Amino acid sequence: MRPFFILITAFILLQPLNAQSLYFPPATGSTWDTISPKTLGYCQTNIDRLYEFLEANNTRAFILLKNGKIVLEKYFGTHTQLTPWQWASAGKTITAFMVGMAQQEGYLSIDDTTSTYLGKGWTDCTPKQEEKITIKNQLTMTSGLDDKVQDHFCTLDTCLIYKADVGTRWAYHNGPYTLLDKVMEKATGQTLNSYTTQKLKTPIGMTGSFIPFGYNNVYFSTARSMARFGLLILNKGKWGGNQIMTDSTYFNQMVNPSQTINKSYGYLWWLNGKQSYMLPTSQTVFPGFLNPNAPADMFVAMGRDGQFLNVIPGQQMVMIRMGEAPDNLPVPLLLNDNIWKYVNELQCTTTATENEFYKETVVQIFPNPASDMIVIASEQSIEKVVILNIHGQILKAATSASKEISMPIGEMQKGIYILQAKMTDGRRWTGRFVKQ
Repeated sequence: MRPFFILITAFILLQPLNAQSLYFPPATGSTWDTISPKTLGYCQTNIDRLYEFLEANNTRAFILLKNGKIVLEKYFGTHTQLTPWQWASAGKTITAFMVGMAQQEGYLSIDDTTSTYLGKGWTDCTPKQEEKITIKNQLTMTSGLDDKVQDHFCTLDTCLIYKADVGTRWAYHNGPYTLLDKVMEKATGQTLNSYTTQKLKTPIGMTGSFIPFGYNNVYFSTARSMARFGLLILNKGKWGGNQIMTDSTYFNQMVNPSQTINKSYGYLWWLNGKQSYMLPTSQTVFPGFLNPNAPADMFVAMGRDGQFLNVIPGQQMVMIRMGEAPDNLPVPLLLNDNIWKYVNELQCTTTATENEFYKETVVQIFPNPASDMIVIASEQSIEKVVILNIHGQILKAATSASKEISMPIGEMQKGIYILQAKMTDGRRWTGRFVKQ
């Protein structure tokens, strides 16, 4: 695919579809409405190329939802629609949701100290150090406990050692996270599975359960159940007409930066589109997006061996990948980004509607390449021009009612940019230019 059409495809995929109402499958049975890939302009050749990549990288299940309906659903090997599979650390997001439900119902507050529910001495810290650790610190990986102990999954007090003051250090540490399960059990008086079934699984039709593995509680379910949870999150905790999570403040906190150390981490959710990110086992702060090929507004549940639940509000999309590890990384971040490369190229190079549009509307960008200024000229009157980077972020905008608009670009970095022009008659044109 030529670079121009790659950029056009990326831009089209990044357009919001909020005008479309979300579909929710029935809570019981296997009925789930679908959308033909052709209606979205997807080419079968490009779909096959995506499937080939997924299969070559040990994928078991892949689902793509648009507006709640299934566009793509593929299982590999002996895996089927009914096969349960581990969520691994992607299941942390279920825990985050259930903590919010427990707070909503008055069982706890995330500002409560963890020792309120686990008792004193649940760590190897001094009483003063331990008393400062809250439920929120467990949700945000800022407990200050040492993640470099011999077994960072360990939840025994002897494994939970002071490293730094709470809130001053971000570290991906499973032990403190796992103890959230006991916090909820103490607070609600119910087992984790019972409370999750009552407040989450039954209302939206999810199957599966948390199963103990050593110190961990690992969630297992079908890929469609993971997709149901993603659809619930896409709709901000509402399933059809049932607002399951009514605490909108908690929900928004959950899927936005929870602290300033790792800007790409919410309440156990990973966030794309931020200026920097950190990774498990590392204290390095990396500049740029978590997944450069994915939409900037995406947030994602990620688990060992490449369990991914991607939620993209601007596209009303949910994307699921379950399977085995393609490499030896604990959470293969690059795999999710590479999947997005193929998803961004699903559309055919042009559609009939686009061809008709381009015949009727001629827009020119000059000079191209440009260094300080570009001029956008059209045979039709231009209402608005927007410049975006290849991640879909709007960098500049200008309004007009003329056939020509000039825009300064001197401060922009060198690279390829997408330009969208909206005409006064409502039609749109998309192109690209190079900043040199």
